[in-house]
Amino acid sequence: MLDKTYTPAEVEAKLYDRWEKSGAFACDVASNAAPYTIMMPPPNVTGSLHMGHALTFTVQDILTRYHRMTGRDALWQPGTDHAGIATQMVVERNLAADGVDRRDLGRDAFIEKVWEWKAESGGTIVNQLRRLGASPDWVRERFTMDEGLSAAVRRVFVQLYKEGLIYRDKRLVNWDPKFQTAISDLEVEAKEVDGNLWHFRYPIEGSEGRYIVVATTRPETMLGDTGVAVHPDDERYKDLVGRHAILPLVGRRIPIVADEYADPEQGSGAVKMTPAHDFNDFEVGKRRNLEIINIFDAHAHLNENVPDAYRGLERFEARKRVIADLEALELIEKIEPHKHTVPHGDRSGVPVEPWLTDQWYADAATLAKPAIEAVETGKTVFVPKNWEKTYFEWMRNIQPWCISRQLWWGHQIPAWYGPDGTVFVEETEEAAAAAAATHYGKTVELTREPDVLDTWFSSALWPFSTLGWPEETPELARYYPGDVLVTGFDIIFFWVARMMMMGLHFKKEVPFRTVYIHALVRDAKGQKMSKSKNNVIDPLELIDRYGTDALRFTLTAMAAQGRDIKLAEGRVEGYRNFVTKIWNAARFCEMNGCAVDPAFDPAACTATVNRWIVGEVRKTSVAVAEAIEAYKFNEAAGALYQFFWGSFCDWYLEFTKPILQTPEGGTEHPDAAETRAATAWALNRALHLLHPIMPYVTEELWASFGEEADTMLIRRGWPALAAELVDPAVESEMSWLIRLISEVRSIRSEMNVPPAAQIPLILTGAGPATEARVERYRELILRLARLSEVRLGSDVPTGAVQGVLDEATLVLPIADVIDVAQERARLTKEVGKVDGEIAKIDKKLSNEAFIAKAPEEVIEENRERRADEVERRDRLSAALKRLEAVAG
Repeated sequence: MLDKTYTPAEVEAKLYDRWEKSGAFACDVASNAAPYTIMMPPPNVTGSLHMGHALTFTVQDILTRYHRMTGRDALWQPGTDHAGIATQMVVERNLAADGVDRRDLGRDAFIEKVWEWKAESGGTIVNQLRRLGASPDWVRERFTMDEGLSAAVRRVFVQLYKEGLIYRDKRLVNWDPKFQTAISDLEVEAKEVDGNLWHFRYPIEGSEGRYIVVATTRPETMLGDTGVAVHPDDERYKDLVGRHAILPLVGRRIPIVADEYADPEQGSGAVKMTPAHDFNDFEVGKRRNLEIINIFDAHAHLNENVPDAYRGLERFEARKRVIADLEALELIEKIEPHKHTVPHGDRSGVPVEPWLTDQWYADAATLAKPAIEAVETGKTVFVPKNWEKTYFEWMRNIQPWCISRQLWWGHQIPAWYGPDGTVFVEETEEAAAAAAATHYGKTVELTREPDVLDTWFSSALWPFSTLGWPEETPELARYYPGDVLVTGFDIIFFWVARMMMMGLHFKKEVPFRTVYIHALVRDAKGQKMSKSKNNVIDPLELIDRYGTDALRFTLTAMAAQGRDIKLAEGRVEGYRNFVTKIWNAARFCEMNGCAVDPAFDPAACTATVNRWIVGEVRKTSVAVAEAIEAYKFNEAAGALYQFFWGSFCDWYLEFTKPILQTPEGGTEHPDAAETRAATAWALNRALHLLHPIMPYVTEELWASFGEEADTMLIRRGWPALAAELVDPAVESEMSWLIRLISEVRSIRSEMNVPPAAQIPLILTGAGPATEARVERYRELILRLARLSEVRLGSDVPTGAVQGVLDEATLVLPIADVIDVAQERARLTKEVGKVDGEIAKIDKKLSNEAFIAKAPEEVIEENRERRADEVERRDRLSAALKRLEAVAG
């Protein structure tokens, strides 16, 4: 007997352990079944489950469980990323708490400490994924610093280097002065700050008293200026192009150049050029042959390339000194308050410095060409398709990829330097030593490159390195390329594009055929979740409160393509009620003797109501399968919810109560045995269909309603149901009955008829088919619509409200059970209120300033609200019109 209430906490731990130990998550490389592959985006080993994880891993788990059930040999490849800078920061912080600095330990000892930390604390995220019900093949779990994956990294680096696609160069990078390493654009957080815009006067060489005015938010960088740019068409400066300005405080002659980067409409139209410390200036400098002078050291202190008075100063201290000195020289034209965006290291929290330094680069433009062509020709498709545009924009404007990081934790670059600086790139130190001995004609001492590779470099190999490449393993032959990659839009460039590049270069095939881009999970107001806003929703807290199935179903139901999820806790609570509904429906079935009959044939049902529910199961099965395969997860959830709560619970179980429940002392209904078997069959199939989204409650109920309860539901197949189970005539009949009862209920609700009041129903204009249906279902109609009688007639009594159903008119005399005047006043007030709301929204949407500034999602939200309010007004107006008819 099922417990009275479902307790997720007890069930989930028990079931997950049973699934995992049974091997239910495992793929089978020797299987004859068609493979289905999803590569898990490896979460950072330092990470903990957040709502974005909850969405992406729920979607991947739905796909994996569904395809397992359809008979595919599913591999959901799990693993974690070593997360270079994040992990190094965590371990350094732990050491600092004990008064230890990593530099005192030395590189090897520090890396040992990182491995120790990983062994003790690095499994947090994967254990949290287990709580979410994720079912990857955990036996195959990989880590981006595993020896096998490290071997793949070395092979790729060496091969690309020898092909000329990896090289060393001096370029600008995002430099984090706190961690003293280059960081990727993804690790840069743009913060809006209140600052100033300083306008400086630079004297024109040979023109006493003439100046060119430039503006900057970073006065200290002027010490590294090597030019001033103006627009070629700017008449104000035509005579200055080709001449020189004298850089104040430094005395350097700097050329005035024409370049379209300068905007005549911005400020003075003249822009100071600091090629070593601004990405745009760097590009202008290359075009106009400007000198590149680096004025910062790795700590963002001023170096030997500035006048003595500023050397050694920290950058913000130097800013104060530069401003004071220019002010003393009367070279500050004006200072304006200026709110602007400053890039910060997302982990260090300090402003990032564009810094000129020697780094290792990959020739991304060359690697991108096949990856662009693969999407252009449909070898890989994006869902939703509009993300292809984003992919193309990034890929067609791609810059060299800086792949080196000045860290200790990560894949150390396999390069060694000889005594004269010659570099030897090989997979092993022995191979490098042999190459050096050949080069020099003798054995020499080599020095290993200290830098490590960007984390995205090893992640880019994930689809094939996890399968054993560079070895030609059976897994690689079977599971590459993958079927789908599920990820967020923010890493299309950083990860998706790079996997495409590497997969095509080394495997000559795309790494996945489909890229499904899911939306963001925002708070209930549509704001992005952040600690600073104090609006972060912890998925684990929701799981503790409402159970995993409720959270998973909520995220699935809200995962409409191209639309962000606005998550309110109330939605999760609502779907917890759905879990409860499923449990209670199963208890009802159990208490009424509904048990699976192995001999039951759904096609052989004779009772109309049973033939109808069998057809509804078939229709739902098709709808859910089609939705999942089209990545329309919200539609899959909607079809399941509508079927189970609507068709099965609200209608079928209500229709069949008189059949199942024999009155005391009475005889059993002739359709009772078939109905019990049909009910259990329908519930059983519903558990199958719900399982990919709600694995726990369905698996737990399977023990009571499974055809083979000793075989877990996770191992069962997706229901194969014949199209013939849907009988159009039966569907039409039951649809009529449901629409009749629903229309009466709707009218009662609109007119505020008290729930306990039993009123008559008169059908006028009814044809023979309707008359026959009324006779067949009279008792059900009376009970479910709360009516005193149902009769056919032609007269419409006074004080009656009317509705239409097909050819018939429904007449409900209600004047005796409601206060017509009071209801008229209530509805009139409600219509006025809704009209006011519509007017407010219209005013906002017609405001050009609002449309210009508001984010697209806010505008869309207002449009949706307006549509909802218009629909509500139309319903209320129709109800008011009906009421006027009652009043006569």
